[in-house]
Amino acid sequence: MSTLPLLTGPSLAPASGGAPKQLIILLHGYGSNGNDLIALAPYWHQTVPDALFLAPNGPEQVPGMSGGYQWWDLSRRDRASRAAGVARAAPVLDAYIDQQLDRYGLTEEDLVLVGFSQGTMMALHAGPRRERRLAGIVGYSGMLGDPDSLARDPHTKPPILLIHGSADEMISIASYQEAKNELERLGFEVSGHVSAGLGHSVDMAGLELGRDFVRRVLVDRAQMSPAG
Repeated sequence: MSTLPLLTGPSLAPASGGAPKQLIILLHGYGSNGNDLIALAPYWHQTVPDALFLAPNGPEQVPGMSGGYQWWDLSRRDRASRAAGVARAAPVLDAYIDQQLDRYGLTEEDLVLVGFSQGTMMALHAGPRRERRLAGIVGYSGMLGDPDSLARDPHTKPPILLIHGSADEMISIASYQEAKNELERLGFEVSGHVSAGLGHSVDMAGLELGRDFVRRVLVDRAQMSPAG
């Protein structure tokens, strides 16, 4: 049996200066890297001061693209190839999540996955299939990697925020709507936002909505929990 690749990438320590009480794992899109997604962290840093931000590089380098990584090869983009790709990459992400939770003595209820594009496909695939419920998932400019298996596979139903640009030229707004509709049909708590005129990107409205979401599912939830 082959060993799963170990993911590495940049991080941003908690603003509080203390040990992490939450994890926010940022999953980049095709051809990008962790340095790109860690740039989201400063916008949310003070809102979730006890959170450690991690932005791993995908497990594969994109051929001929210096500094570009992928979660799986996108040379074929049909539905079956996408489903096979996300299923193949999911164990790598799961192993990374397990490693980080164990390292910091945290559990899934302390974890939010945030994805962009291919990273959103990873978050929406791996997150609900964890045996224990995550605090939440934020998906920017993405879609369901394998919608056909979602009904039979999920173990848990974390709250999800989906954000998309109406003018996204890479992943159409129809994919956003399909994901939102299917997740809602299966009983997930889903909130969504469409940024008018935005392409395959993240705007300030999306950053602010993401910030408010992670504060709600991490900070507000922790404050409402009874003392242990």
